[in-house]
Amino acid sequence: MTGGGGRPSIYPSLLYADAKAAIRQLTEALGFTELSVYEGEDGSVMHAELVQGNGAVMLGSKGRGGRFDEAMKNAGPCGVYIVVDDVDAHHRHAAEHGAEILMPPTDQDYGARDYMARDIEGNIWSFGTYAPEVGGGDAGVTPG
Repeated sequence: MTGGGGRPSIYPSLLYADAKAAIRQLTEALGFTELSVYEGEDGSVMHAELVQGNGAVMLGSKGRGGRFDEAMKNAGPCGVYIVVDDVDAHHRHAAEHGAEILMPPTDQDYGARDYMARDIEGNIWSFGTYAPEVGGGDAGVTPG
């Protein structure tokens, strides 16, 4: 199983028309930390990694070519859920930095508290306290 040693095994991967602006918004308003950013000669973001807690997201610039860029050409926005300790403080920070809030901090029937925001290109980011336990073994099906 991959993902050992403190490394997540799932990384949402997004492309942005203005990846540098997206990185600014995700770090300044939504609390991500920039781990790495690799730029092309033209200044486009070839690959970036941002972390939040023990998870990470990968992103880059649209229109830079390659198979992933082509596959994502007509893809819609995506939704990503991020676990945070203090939903209200996280929400306040996001709102103070101009994030578009779609749902304020709300207590859910299943015991979690979360809020929802939209980034500059329409992706939906939910931040909350719900953190399901994931088994330690290989939960996948072994091809036979």
